[in-house]
Parts: sequence; structure tokens; C-alpha cells
Amino acid sequence: MATKTIAKTQSKIIARPAKSPRSNGKTTTRAGLKDTGLEEFFADELKDIYWAEKHLVKTLPKMQKAATSAQLKQAFGDHLELTKGHVSRLEQVFEILGKKAQAKKCEAIEGITKEGESIIEDTEDGTATRDAGLILAGQKAEHYEISTYGGLAQLAKTIGRDDVAAILAETLAEEKEADELLTEIAENGINYESAEEGK
Repeated sequence: MATKTIAKTQSKIIARPAKSPRSNGKTTTRAGLKDTGLEEFFADELKDIYWAEKHLVKTLPKMQKAATSAQLKQAFGDHLELTKGHVSRLEQVFEILGKKAQAKKCEAIEGITKEGESIIEDTEDGTATRDAGLILAGQKAEHYEISTYGGLAQLAKTIGRDDVAAILAETLAEEKEADELLTEIAENGINYESAEEGK
């Protein structure tokens, strides 16, 4: 008797589709209904990266000024212009989604940029050691942005917004290029120069 009851219960569990607590019992598919909870989360994360990009527009000139290497100064300057473009792209995304462009404080980027400020304070002006530290700080920001834009592009596809995903993918590609450039600058001399300082 107990075995029959268990078998009936199991068949009900298998037959019943899983319900997401956020979906109010609605099944979510790419081609069909959209999960409003996911869309809200997506919009919230857009606000977060929007704040981050606007904050980096203010931070990059300080990093550029603190850098010694002409190549690193140029890289920070070029990325500043790209970052302004990233802000504009996000505003375009908000517009496409019919939402007001709003920023929500990004604790992660605030922490990363504070670390960058500490590096400037704790290293000597005109040294390769400072440049090595600035590259590391810059790459920490790039890696945060790469993971965020990669995740957002995928979420955009999930909610059926391939148009938005394509815009986010453009920025993702540029962030990856910036990260690779910083690695190149570090490997082409700055890391070695900083290792030799003080010997």
C-alpha cells in the first residue's frame, strides 16, 4: 500500500512542470512568455554597469595622469574615449527597452577604483612599479566588465532581446581588447622594469 502511494506521488512530481518562485506559475520559454522577474533583474544589472562606466569616465583620467609610460598613458586615454562610447551604448539599450537610463551604485567598481587610488598613494611617482600597479588595477576593472557584459549579453538573448545582446557584445569585445592591450604593455617591459627597481 505504501509503495503504491509513493509511486503515485512520484508520478505527480514528474508530471508536474517545475514552477519558478518568480514566474507566478508561468512557464518561461525563449519563444514564448518572458519571465518578468528575469527582465527586472536584467534592467537592474544594466543600472549597475551604467554607474560603473560613468564612474570609470571620472577615474581613467586620474590613472592616465599617474602613469609614467607613454604607452600606458595612451592606453588609458584611448580607453577613456571608448568608455564614453560604452555609456552612450547603455543609454541606447535603456531607450530600446523603453526605460529611463538610471545608474545604481556599483560597489564592485567602487572598490576596484579605490584600490587603484591606494596604488597611486603607495607607490612613487615616475616608477615602473606604479605603472605595474596601475595595469593591475585597470585589468581588475576590465575583468569585472568582461564578466558583466558577457552575462548581460547572454541574459538579453534569454529574454528574446537579440538586438540588445548585439549592442552589449560590441562593448564586450572592446573590453577584451583593452584587457589584452594592458597585458601586452605589462609584458613588453613594465613588469621587468619594476622588478629591477631598487636593486
